[in-house]
Amino acid sequence: MAMTSLKSSATVQTNTGSANYGPALAVLTTLFFIWGSLTSLNDVLIPFAQNVFHLAIDASMLIQTAFFSAYFVFSIPSAKIIDWIGYKRAIIVGLSTMVAACLLFYPAARIPSFPFFLTALVILAAGITVLQVAANPYVAVLGKPETASSRLNLTQAFNSLGTAVFPFVGARLILGESVSAAAQTASQDAVIKLYVYFFAVLLVLLAILFAVFKLPKMEAAEHRLGEKVNDSIWKHPNLPYGAIGIFVYVGAEVAIGSDIANYLALPNIGHFSSEIADPAARYHAALAVAARYISLYWLGAMVGRFIGSGVLQKVKTSRVLAFCSAMAALLVTISVLTSGHVAMWSVLSIGLFNSIMFPCIFTSGIAELGPLTGDGSGILNMAIVGGAIIPLAVGRIAVMMNRTYYPSMTQGETSWGQGIHYALIIAAFCYLYILFYAVSGSKPNSERYGAGARA
Repeated sequence: MAMTSLKSSATVQTNTGSANYGPALAVLTTLFFIWGSLTSLNDVLIPFAQNVFHLAIDASMLIQTAFFSAYFVFSIPSAKIIDWIGYKRAIIVGLSTMVAACLLFYPAARIPSFPFFLTALVILAAGITVLQVAANPYVAVLGKPETASSRLNLTQAFNSLGTAVFPFVGARLILGESVSAAAQTASQDAVIKLYVYFFAVLLVLLAILFAVFKLPKMEAAEHRLGEKVNDSIWKHPNLPYGAIGIFVYVGAEVAIGSDIANYLALPNIGHFSSEIADPAARYHAALAVAARYISLYWLGAMVGRFIGSGVLQKVKTSRVLAFCSAMAALLVTISVLTSGHVAMWSVLSIGLFNSIMFPCIFTSGIAELGPLTGDGSGILNMAIVGGAIIPLAVGRIAVMMNRTYYPSMTQGETSWGQGIHYALIIAAFCYLYILFYAVSGSKPNSERYGAGARA
């Protein structure tokens, strides 16, 4: 087992020492941008669904549940697809699946049908899952092992560029401050323009680009079905600990991003549309304004990843991860315990510290896996299902609190009670686990058992 791991590591280092992977890294970065753009639009679709389909907060969170559940279902099959056809062809399969999903948004918006929306999102997420399972480990091994976190942070920064731009675009196009029938029709038309006319065409062009582009082969990080590897992913504790880390990280990040519009629209947080007397109408109008701030949350992640890409070349990954997780837990706590602009800007600032978490957890999770890297990537991407479970739990708790303690602030499915304000404390516990992972759980076998042997 040790001989296999050492040999794989040496192969990667030998290959990366002389090759120029800049063009390949640039092309792969486009994937991170596109799936970041599409994923972040879910945050805008949540208030859109609340209005068009007349849903409460917890029911609208089914958008994230449907989307992120696909990671759990399709991650292992995606890893097998990579084994069958290789990284490049798997990426083309993923892009083609996403094209089909974008086209489904046409009937979903025209009918309109919430089940159709959820179906389209599941298929879209299935395609993105293939891209994630293929692209994340590919970028990690596309260069020197010691700079893997820095490299993945750089590509994730462009992922965050998409998440920063498109919530603002989506909020302006999809969400209106009116709840009239005409405004709802305009919102449905905007969904079609974004997904069918823009993203479907862009994804087709990307698939063509990858079909003609020659990606370098990374033999040390892949194996074919039936090939025996003298190792097991379960013999690397950093992987299962990392899977839990991905679960709680994505859950916390998505829960916060999904709830920013509803959170900031609360009258004691954002103070938006305060000139409107009717509380229900004021809350609906405030939602459209508050949704534009989602971009700031994701913009912080983009800035943090560009900074992190440089910092991680000089500072150990676990130390950076520990600092950022501790700061994120502190900011969530401050936001939950305060109100007004302190609560508003502290929750928006969490994006800055979220920035490096996924790349750091991911690269630590697959450290020293060698030819099991693809299987490890599948496990870690399955854990992204945290984005399906934790936001739904936060939404359910928020609705229960609103019905119990703020019944006078509820009108139909709409509530401007403080439930969502306090329910977000769940995210703080998620960040505390990541702090544990940074300090202890992320150690690879060479460090974990090597230190034990020396002791």
